Amino acid sequence: MIRSLAEIMGWDRTTRPGRRPRLALNMRDTVVYAIGDVHGSYDALLALEQRIVADAAPLPGRKVMILLGDYVDRGANPARVVEHLLSPPPAGFDRIALAGNHEAMMLDVLDGQLSLGEWVQMGGDATLRSYGIDYGHMSGVLLPAEQLTLVNRAIPPTHVEFLRGLPVLVDGGQTIFVHAGIRPELPLGEQSEQDLLFIRSAFFEQAHRLTQWVVHGHTPVELARLEGRRLNLDTGAFRTGRLSAVRIIGTSGRILST
Repeated sequence: MIRSLAEIMGWDRTTRPGRRPRLALNMRDTVVYAIGDVHGSYDALLALEQRIVADAAPLPGRKVMILLGDYVDRGANPARVVEHLLSPPPAGFDRIALAGNHEAMMLDVLDGQLSLGEWVQMGGDATLRSYGIDYGHMSGVLLPAEQLTLVNRAIPPTHVEFLRGLPVLVDGGQTIFVHAGIRPELPLGEQSEQDLLFIRSAFFEQAHRLTQWVVHGHTPVELARLEGRRLNLDTGAFRTGRLSAVRIIGTSGRILST
């Protein structure tokens, strides 16, 4: 899907062995809507998409939604969120879903690189419930290897394939879209996937060195607002019900939220 979109939209796709795709998007004559961390907030995602569609209706140009990752864990309906993202975007839009650290952790669990107990401490029990698994009951009656087998059987292969294929960054020229942030002192091509998915303090403390706008999520804030060249869109939707987005046209932006 990404390759065909690249041909249509004029994107580049850069993939090195062992790492997720990194995309380049030509934002000329394009309206971009970036959406913060969903965390299983299915109803809020549908409501925000409806707001975006209404907001975009009078606007010219091509229209792209970029979701900044963390679709699973914590909220009530992670499985429904993933299934929704596998469906076509709203008419007239293209959609890019980026990877977040919670998708990476979920895949680490499925691959046996992270324990189910560690995942549950990070909100994975909500994801398991959404796929029909009660972790508390399961952990009391099954051995760890049996638990992992059950979990792998419960999650549809299409969902796993989707999560494995998520890109980790969109370079829009003046604006970067990423889940967690970047190291401002490093060229974009030298950013590690670990940082793009997990970074916090090293990004915030050096944000004054940014030469591009960075739109990100990962660290919950009360309200989405611009701080220097950094815009955090994670408004804790699973807890607050407030899912936030920014509309970007050229050098101007507007915040929308549920």
